Formats: sequence, C-alpha cells, structure tokens
Amino acid sequence: MRFKGQSLAGALALTVFGALPALAVTDVKIWHMEQPPHRVQRVQELIDAFNAANPDIKVSQEPQSWGEVYAKVPAAMAAGNAPDILFAIPDFTTVIRKAGQLDSVADFVKELDEKHHFIPATVEPYSYDGGVWAVPLYNMSLNFWYHKKAFADAGIAVPTTWSEWKAAAEKLSKDGVVGVGLPANKQLYTDQTTYAVMVNNGASELFNADGTLRFDNPKTVESYAFYKDLYKFSSPDAANWTWGEAEACFASETCASILQFSVISTYDQQGGGDAADLGVAAVPHADGEKSSSTIAYSNAAIILAKDAAKRDAAKKFIAFLLEPENYGKFLNMEPGLFLPVTADGAKSTTFWSDPLVVKYKPQVEQMIANSHAGMLFGFTGGHVFPAIGPISAQNILAETLQKVVINGEDPAAAVKAGQAQMIEATK
Repeated sequence: MRFKGQSLAGALALTVFGALPALAVTDVKIWHMEQPPHRVQRVQELIDAFNAANPDIKVSQEPQSWGEVYAKVPAAMAAGNAPDILFAIPDFTTVIRKAGQLDSVADFVKELDEKHHFIPATVEPYSYDGGVWAVPLYNMSLNFWYHKKAFADAGIAVPTTWSEWKAAAEKLSKDGVVGVGLPANKQLYTDQTTYAVMVNNGASELFNADGTLRFDNPKTVESYAFYKDLYKFSSPDAANWTWGEAEACFASETCASILQFSVISTYDQQGGGDAADLGVAAVPHADGEKSSSTIAYSNAAIILAKDAAKRDAAKKFIAFLLEPENYGKFLNMEPGLFLPVTADGAKSTTFWSDPLVVKYKPQVEQMIANSHAGMLFGFTGGHVFPAIGPISAQNILAETLQKVVINGEDPAAAVKAGQAQMIEATK
C-alpha cells in the first residue's frame, strides 16, 4: 500500500522494515539564577538554536532564586531530581561539592581552553583538590557608578580615596538625593559591597594560609567602621535593599552614586539613557592604600548529570555557548554586566555589536579594566578555601554589617562575633 505523496522507497521501507524508530532524545535540564525576563528570554533563544541544530538533545531551563538555591540544590541532589547543569559562583560550588560527589571537568576545561583561551583567574576559583569542578562562563566586577552632572554641579572630582568618598557623599546628600547608595540587608548584595570595602583596605584575606580564619583583624574592623560612616549618606530604606533597589535609586537620580556590578540596562530604560552622564570608576581605596581593588565573580557551569549521555549532551551545550558567535549573545543577555572569560570571547563581534554595548562602550571597557583587579572572599592569595561555602551561604559578612550599621554594635565586637560565627558554621 502506498499513500499519496509517499515515495516508493518510503513505502517499501515501511512494508519491509515496519515503522522507523523515533530518534532517541537526551533531556538536559539547566538551573540558573538569571531571573529577569529579558535574561531568561535570551537564554531561551540560545537554547532554541541549540535544540534545532541538535535534534537528539532537548535542553530546557528552570530559573531559580539566589535566596533559595543554596538549600534547594542539595535537597534536589538528595532526592535524585537535581538539574543536569547548574550555574554557580565559586563559593556555591564548594557547597555543591560538599553535598554530593562531583566529577572533575578538568579535561573538558583544558579542551575548551585550547580553543578559546580562558582568562586564568576565572578558572582558578574552581581548581582545587586535584580537579576542576566547573566551567567558567562569564565574569562580573563591582564598580563605582555615579552621575557625572551631579558631581560636576557640586564641584566634586570622582573620589579615589575613602576620605574623598566620604566628603563627596556628604556634600551630595541634599534636596532628597543621597550621596551614595549602600545596602545593609542580610543578603548576597551586602556581602559583596562589604567585601568591596574590605579589599580596598588590605582586608581581602578571610583565611590564613593554613585555613584558619583571620576575619577578626584591625583592617576588617576599620572597614566595617568606614562602611558605617558612609552608610549615613545612603537611602533610608537601604536596610532592605537588593541589587534592583540600588539600580532603581540610581536610575531615578535619587542616588548620586552606588556600588553595583552594572546599571547600564536599567539606566538606559529608566534613567534617561544619557551615556555621556553615566560615570563608572574603580571603588575608592583607603587613604593608606596605593590602588583600588574590587570584588569579582567568575560564574560557571557545574555538570551535575551522572548519566554518560546527559554529561556528553551538557558538554556539547556548554561548548556551544562558548563559541564566539553565540558567546556574545549569551553575555549580552544583560549588556554591560556579564564580561568575557575567554580571549576570543573578548573579541567577539556579537559582544561588541550589541546596541547597548556600542552606546556604552567606554563604560564597558572600564568595567573590564576594573575586573582585572577583582578578588573574591575565600579565593585569594593563590589559595582556595572550601570553608567559605557555609560562610557565604549564611551571609555572615552581611549579618556582621547589619549588627554594626543597623543595631549600632561596636565594629570590633561585631567582627569578633562574626569570626566566632564563621568558625561555628565551618565545623
């Protein structure tokens, strides 16, 4: 029997061999914490392109919340329904390693490095205990963002030292405007801004070389005391801030300056979009320090899948993302926030041709420059301290800051208690 429009060969095949088997499809589930709808949409566009080119693989995404994921992933692993790919940051990776056995991806990272050339500092936080535990995907650095006109009208130069920063914040705080927007919430954003102040006072090391804690030291205490002084010129509701509230304050010009990874998208959509008025600089350093540093995050992909077919499919998708023609599109799910981790990615036409990146090219270039002086707590001095995982998961840096700023505790006492809390958390 032959159906209308069916070839003779097709009819014979069905007659002789029966119906052809359906193509086996490998499902790959991704969890990431890039929740804003436009980021989810861009990731989906890349997923759709990959799935279309690889009909034997079906990748899907399930966006998660940073506020829940530290507890949710270990629970999912224990229940046997963990994602196949998990986007993570270095300290979160230590939590995942402790929750379950991860397989090293050292050979895969080496293969990708030979092709795309990773920036070594982005691989380092994931390389310890004889393996490499995640594949770097994108970098982020915290920056000092300011309204150029507000500073110029007040006759203030961009601050480079703490004394200049405090004087500028005080002078700019008037007529319903706060000089600097700083958070004091027990949350990751406050961990980040607190550490950005610490690294600019020579207090970057939370651990001694032998792994013992050294959080309780005079430089840390000075950093918390300075943050308290600067916080006086922040927004009245900053005790409840996360990243979004800081960006909104800046875009509305209620904040003359903030510490943030990027404000470009929000500023362009809600703040008038005047690229000439958007200033970005390094985070000011203590008067006794010679140069500025910042906090930087190398975000990466952990492959949690155990099944060989799923692992191979996961690797194929990650390799697809890092191809320059795709990588620029991936980074620009939030233009000006996510920075390249590979040499060829930094030259990607799809990265530099994005309309927002073109419009704010000087700001993006400055962010990349600032990222070169980036550090991350628990991953400094050529060491990796997995004990940072529970410290970060409990937001102890931020909780200590709250005690000083909100509760009015003496900085020295709060820092001492913070170290005791860290010791307890890492037992």
